[in-house]
Amino acid sequence: MIRKAALLAVMTTTMLSSAVVVPAGTANAQTTAAEAREAGTAAAGGRPAAARQGRQEPQLAVESITPDVPRDPTTEIRISGFFANTGEARNGLRIRLRHSAQPFARRADLATYLGGEGAQPYSYHDQYLEPTIAPSAKAPWEFTVTPQQLGINRFGVYPILLEVLDGFGQQVVAQRTLLTYLPKDVTVPRTKIAMVLPVIDQPRRADDATFIDDTLAKSMASGQRLGDLLKIAQDNTSAKGLTWMVDPALLDDAQAMAKTHTVKTKDATVKRPPSPEAGRWLRDLRAALARPPVIATPYADPDVTALTHNGVDDAARNGIGAAARIGREALGRDVIDYVNWPVNGMIDYDGLDALAGAGVDTVLLDERNLPSAADPTVSPTAPATTTTTATPVTTPDAFARLESVDGPVTALVADTALSEVLGADISAPGAAALNHQRFVAETAMIGAEQAVPAAGSAGAPRTAAKTVVAVPPRRWHPDPGYVTGLVKAAATLPWLSPVTLDTLKRPKSPVTPRSGLTYTEQDRRAELGKPYMASVKRVNSRADLTTGVTTAQDLDIFEPALLRLASSAWRGRTEDATPYVRQVAAAVDARIGKVSISGSDQPQFRTLAGSDGNVPISVRNDLTGPGSEIAVQLQVTSDKPKLLEIDPYESKDSPIVIAGGQNRTIRVPMRATAIGGQTTVTVQLVTKDKRKYGKPVKLTVRTTGYTGIALVIVGAALAVMLAAVVMRVLRRRGARRVAASQASPTAPPRPAGAPAGTES
Repeated sequence: MIRKAALLAVMTTTMLSSAVVVPAGTANAQTTAAEAREAGTAAAGGRPAAARQGRQEPQLAVESITPDVPRDPTTEIRISGFFANTGEARNGLRIRLRHSAQPFARRADLATYLGGEGAQPYSYHDQYLEPTIAPSAKAPWEFTVTPQQLGINRFGVYPILLEVLDGFGQQVVAQRTLLTYLPKDVTVPRTKIAMVLPVIDQPRRADDATFIDDTLAKSMASGQRLGDLLKIAQDNTSAKGLTWMVDPALLDDAQAMAKTHTVKTKDATVKRPPSPEAGRWLRDLRAALARPPVIATPYADPDVTALTHNGVDDAARNGIGAAARIGREALGRDVIDYVNWPVNGMIDYDGLDALAGAGVDTVLLDERNLPSAADPTVSPTAPATTTTTATPVTTPDAFARLESVDGPVTALVADTALSEVLGADISAPGAAALNHQRFVAETAMIGAEQAVPAAGSAGAPRTAAKTVVAVPPRRWHPDPGYVTGLVKAAATLPWLSPVTLDTLKRPKSPVTPRSGLTYTEQDRRAELGKPYMASVKRVNSRADLTTGVTTAQDLDIFEPALLRLASSAWRGRTEDATPYVRQVAAAVDARIGKVSISGSDQPQFRTLAGSDGNVPISVRNDLTGPGSEIAVQLQVTSDKPKLLEIDPYESKDSPIVIAGGQNRTIRVPMRATAIGGQTTVTVQLVTKDKRKYGKPVKLTVRTTGYTGIALVIVGAALAVMLAAVVMRVLRRRGARRVAASQASPTAPPRPAGAPAGTES
């Protein structure tokens, strides 16, 4: 009888190994797919569509496995689901449950098994489905078993395989899952688990004034991405172990949309009233995040490595400063700004130095970025599976230490499998139950690693507590019920202790030795590309001019807009960011143009009435609002200094301050070295550090030499006038004498030869 059973087991194993179907919705191969879905999901605001592969094939869905962890040999375990017939009508189908009494020895074996390889369960129970299953119909099924019936008697994770067979015993479809058993008398060391849930979107505005489209409010609705993230926060306000990571740029956009705002349409810019959806979403999120720790990403979640590699070193510091300020304003509470999560959890030492220099002391990384330095620790006492003799290994602790130019930085390395499960796409039928079971199994295996029987308690594992971190994809679209189920499971599983990221204490020495940062050429190519970054740098350079002339302290009008242009959301889709770049560039140019030399749009002529004189030049400041007061200098140069010299003038070496809406006239002394002709003068506004601001203006200065000639003419005129006056005076005196002589006829005649005036 034993030989027959063994032969049956071998035949069953051989059959299953050649006809295994990978379960739909399992999380072991979701990371790459999740990353690829991020951009499209964020833009559309909807949940990713289910995988198309195998859609026309029959489906075997596992909808429920209860309880999560049976503790008694006689506990009833209910496994239920349905078979979906996608083809022609089927008759005589039966469903079979296969299992093994041997638990997995290594955690890595779980992924291998779920991927269709590795251990094969051989014991089985079966039952018939409905006699006839019509096309597109579903046939429910359910198994009720106990650990005792399955031959399970010790703590561990066990393989379960469900398969549908036709009347000839041929497999139609199969599904693999996991079952975890923990006897009541066994105590498992608790693993600290921190779940970090991101609320990160893509930029919705280019400059601060105008939204690119209307999609933000739509994504905040119930059932949409941001609406579902809010639902998770509302459903878990008192949950343990949740840390939220929020992009303040999203909160900033919500605040702006909750007020009267403008939206760019295809043909124009349209003014819109306050959005009730945005206002409600922001209020509800603020209430839901009043208690749990909130980490703020740098404003707009910029691609720090791309910025660093392209010479924009201050972006991390600027983004972190803006995040702390806006996060506090939007949420009404302080946010954590010393923890950073690089894009995809990948960073190199250049990026690490930039973050450390901006005040970051903890980074959240992917396992690929900081792998273990040596082979994992060997556990000599863990049981082996039926198909492998490989030695069990342990899960690395999350804590690691890195060195930056500003000192040590703590690294928290996210657990790949747990992160995949937390962020899994569960849109396929049965995916939620399968991933939930995998979460239970993965965490149980972490607790069971390096198990050593405690004295007086056979089989009771004893090991040091570990810390693991689970982080889903950046722009995920979760199912609220599924995520809440995982959060509740983490709080009730006897081998887990949920903690928040801010309560984790760095160990004195790394628990798991790790190699240095691994950042490949492929990671480098995934960054925002050089052509795009070059356009961002050009806009950044011009925007920096506006900061260079304002008198306000710590005010950078375009800093948020520039951080939005460098957002990690544009990775792989920079063409979508091009309208943002154009709009910000136009806004920068418009602001620069509001400070100008009066009349600069027309030909300019000035005349020197002589060899020297003052030429008036007016500077107009049309800026309004915060930061409208400016300080600029006037740079005046002669194109022909030998013909026209510029003498010292106000604003040559010190700036002039002009309030918004005002203008100032500067009188520039000029001196001509030659009489007559004209010379061109270039007038340029410059910042305090002598950078050119706006376009230069050309003035044509005419020198006439009229002053000397005028003096000669005036002198000659005065001489002629004086001569005329003298002649006139003389004439008048002569006339008076003649008149006097004619006025006395009775006077006796003077004797001849008598002197004049002598009387006879």
